[in-house]
Amino acid sequence: MKRPEGFDRGRQPGSGSPSGSGSAASRPAGRGGATGPAAPPSPSTGPAPRASRPSRQRSRPSAPEPEGAAPGSASDAVPVPRSGPRPRLLPARSIDPAEQARRRADHLERSAARAARRAERAEARRFTRRSRRRRLITWGSVAVLTALLATVVAVTLSPLMALTDIRVTGTVRLDPAEIGGALDRHRDTPLALLDQGGIRSDLEGFALIRSYSLEVVPPHSLVVRVIERAPIGAIESGSEFELVDAAGVVVESTPQRPTGVPLIRAGEADPDEAAFRSVAEVLDALPDELATRVDVVTASTRDDVAFTIRDLGHRVVWGSAERSAFKTRVLETAIAVNDPAVAWQFDVSAPDSVIVRRL
Repeated sequence: MKRPEGFDRGRQPGSGSPSGSGSAASRPAGRGGATGPAAPPSPSTGPAPRASRPSRQRSRPSAPEPEGAAPGSASDAVPVPRSGPRPRLLPARSIDPAEQARRRADHLERSAARAARRAERAEARRFTRRSRRRRLITWGSVAVLTALLATVVAVTLSPLMALTDIRVTGTVRLDPAEIGGALDRHRDTPLALLDQGGIRSDLEGFALIRSYSLEVVPPHSLVVRVIERAPIGAIESGSEFELVDAAGVVVESTPQRPTGVPLIRAGEADPDEAAFRSVAEVLDALPDELATRVDVVTASTRDDVAFTIRDLGHRVVWGSAERSAFKTRVLETAIAVNDPAVAWQFDVSAPDSVIVRRL
């Protein structure tokens, strides 16, 4: 039991009795020096007051004391006004333990369900990692190829890749400017949209063009490589001489016989005749040095081709166009071992047994 306030007041340390004036020890002794019993408490005094319990309210900070005020003065009891409204205290509500347990169980159940879903998703990602990676690579490749194709199409079909320069190479008898002029209608066309059939029809008007090839050089150029027809001989037609190639196409017409070109006398010199085709094969197989020395070539069938050599007067019986390469080597050897000052006839129709006879 806590002692009432003021119980220890006036008591000295080490003293066994209180120092108050109303206590029995401080009263003077009676007559004869005997001390009587203590007087009973006055009924008007009443029981000693109990000590008040300490307040549970939070201590509030007190206002600063003015200078010169003694501690414990009346200014300490002045309440300090608070800045702002006093918060309203709500009465505490009692929570049902069953309801609290149910809420906790629901929370745990939801947490377990979320953990299970996370685990399932992790397992699904782990087992589908390879397929997802393959699908990602596939779609990425498709996207890159699509973008590249779209870029190429946009660039090639745009005016940035239009034809503005036409170059012609490989011409000898033909004029490159004339061929380029025939292809002018294809200018300002995107290189990817050039009409190959139209170019072919434009070049068919040049009889000297045996074949050609096209090369597109971005961003604006087209190179036309032409192979002209090479005349293999001349055919006498009335008062003119027509230069023809191996296909019988007339390359050029002149009023006089051109020098260095053999004169072909093979029937009517029709390209569809076997005699003319055999003569063309023989002249095409001869080396250039020997072909330029051939004077006149005659043939009535495909197996009796013969020609004469200019300046030397030699006559050569060739026969058919078969084994022409081997016959060429035999003829060159026969001419080299015989006297060039004498006119000879060389029969190489059977090249394994050449026949040489003096004319």
